[in-house]
Amino acid sequence: MIALYGTPPADVVDLPADAVQFSPLKPGASVLEQQAQESLDGLIMLAPPGTLERRYSIALGLRALKPDAPFTILAPKDRGGTRLRKELQVFGCAFEETARAHHRICTGARPQRPTGIDEALADGGPRLIDDVGLWSQPGVFSYDRLDPGTAMLIEHLPVLRGRGADFGCGIGILAHAVLTSDKVTEIALVDIDRRAIECAQHNVADARARFLWADIRTAELADLDFVVMNAPFHDAGAEDQKLALGFVQRAAQALGKGGVCFMVANRHLPYEAILTPTFKRTELVIETGGYKIYEAHK
Repeated sequence: MIALYGTPPADVVDLPADAVQFSPLKPGASVLEQQAQESLDGLIMLAPPGTLERRYSIALGLRALKPDAPFTILAPKDRGGTRLRKELQVFGCAFEETARAHHRICTGARPQRPTGIDEALADGGPRLIDDVGLWSQPGVFSYDRLDPGTAMLIEHLPVLRGRGADFGCGIGILAHAVLTSDKVTEIALVDIDRRAIECAQHNVADARARFLWADIRTAELADLDFVVMNAPFHDAGAEDQKLALGFVQRAAQALGKGGVCFMVANRHLPYEAILTPTFKRTELVIETGGYKIYEAHK
């Protein structure tokens, strides 16, 4: 089995057609944490940008590789690529480093006895964050602090009722606040990041919650009474307004007649351009501190 982690650019590295995807950002992918040690025949990894997340992912990959099995690990130069050399040296790897299309590419073989694996797994694994009192993990959105946009939306949410969903739920902070209303009968927590969903399952211990590891743009949700969301506008580290606007469109599709969407947005993004024609009525609840909150009625 050849493992693939992420989606490396096709012009940078050749991807085997039968490679098995392990990225936590690919719904339905295999789980590298559950892969048997020394069982993989090869690894191709687009390393994550965050230091703790990157070292954790590489450690998982090396742990799962057979001794002397080949690996190719790469990253954009400005998103961790310049650090790959030192990090792989800490793991005891011998490798060659090349550069192509603004990426650093390290190719080598898994050592017989990698070093530093347990430390990297401990540093990048799930943990209870004392400041927020919730489970989280490096790599998850705003993993070690309460995002100010989410905090602002919680402050201005009314008492909700019926069936709803939290689009891009993260570790479940927003859904946890929604479920303080006994009028809510069900909420679907949806996120493209498996790690976020797993943390949310720890954090939202409520029978009314259900959890979906899915891309919200294709998730099957319908006839909802409400949607709440802190819509993302970055994809693979780059600003992507289409992603955020896609969340708005999906909310309109998922809501039933009379349903309402509450969302927080960064002030510089033009949400009005899609909210106004998509919903029957849209209100700007508040605009302050770099954020704005909308209430949009279906």
